[in-house]
Amino acid sequence: MFEAMLTEEQRALRDGARDFVRWVPRELILDMDAERVTYPRGFVREAGRRNLLGLRFPSSYGGRGVDWVDEILAIEEVGVLGTALACAYVMPSIVGEALNVFGTGEQKERWLAPLLTGERIGAEALTEPRGGSDFFGTTTEARREGDHYLLRGQKRFIVGAVEADMFLVYARTDPEAEPRHGISAFIVERGEGVEVAYQYGLLGTRGGGTGRLVFRDARVPAENLIGREHGAAAIFYQMMIPERMTSAAGAIGMGRAALEVAARYSDKRHAFGRKIRRFEGVSFKVADAITKLDAARGLVYGAARSVDGGDDPGRSRRLVSEAKKFATDTAWEVVNHAMQILGGIGYTDVYPIERLLRDTRLIMIWTGTNEVMDLIIQHEYYKQLLADEARNRDLEGDAPEAGQVDEKVYV
Repeated sequence: MFEAMLTEEQRALRDGARDFVRWVPRELILDMDAERVTYPRGFVREAGRRNLLGLRFPSSYGGRGVDWVDEILAIEEVGVLGTALACAYVMPSIVGEALNVFGTGEQKERWLAPLLTGERIGAEALTEPRGGSDFFGTTTEARREGDHYLLRGQKRFIVGAVEADMFLVYARTDPEAEPRHGISAFIVERGEGVEVAYQYGLLGTRGGGTGRLVFRDARVPAENLIGREHGAAAIFYQMMIPERMTSAAGAIGMGRAALEVAARYSDKRHAFGRKIRRFEGVSFKVADAITKLDAARGLVYGAARSVDGGDDPGRSRRLVSEAKKFATDTAWEVVNHAMQILGGIGYTDVYPIERLLRDTRLIMIWTGTNEVMDLIIQHEYYKQLLADEARNRDLEGDAPEAGQVDEKVYV
């Protein structure tokens, strides 16, 4: 968020997040990227110790009871560390959303509270091998048998699959129902019947233990059902807010990190007898990156205000989708600008730009591809535009020959 818009409390929160980021050992980032670390448990525990996890959730469960406009401040700061650590940082906010909004008091005590202290690691199991964006086509099944469900199926690309203690799993509980009305959500704890069948080798975002889970008649107690049976559509739609807001805020941090490295380099590097920042080919890239990051920051803040203020759900959905699309596209563009400024040395591991490039490529794909964001954005825009037609000025009429109806041929 912009400095002039911050309250003293928000500055304190941001500064606390910056202190946490300074604490993070350089070796952890390097070891995760080299896959010598499969999950940064110590990092998550330290964030919990500092009361920096799941900031929006009630203090009675370990959060701070703040709004989205506050949490995005902290997420941007952590985002400078790259996608893998940012993802580990926001996962309690993502999994915790389902528990906080739809869970019972007992479920919050049992699972949300330890997520926010960093004592336990959670992961979301949503994507399946047959497809990612087609959520309602899920084939994983949970069959009720007495006081438990038998869970059978597969989920892939699960960050934390290797080490998470619990998973938020979506499964079909009524195979005869229309797809949107036959899916339920569960907390599934690691144990018998929960198998990590494959761990992925990734271009970037390494060290998060991303894998494919197979559920082989895993016994899930009935009390692990989140919300009502067959009612996971509402949970899914709610979960898209934290998934996409955290992606957007983290992306700004990653773009900011790349820009800072490139700008400092351009102030030191000389060519043709002067600093390369004096050349428009370099300085204009910096200006473009600054502008787009500020624009992304404003859009993310606007989306946060929309959600916090209880705005029309369709408008919030559109703004959250815009924020995710624009911020992640911007981060990718800024990292590419940064690499161009550094030239050949930026393509090596002497600077962190190449890691940030590998990291930012993923964020335009996960939590809904940016093409899916386009579908949501235009759909919600048209819906609101056509609904508001009677209340707005007839702009089409502001033309000299607007009355020539015979010239307005539509079919």
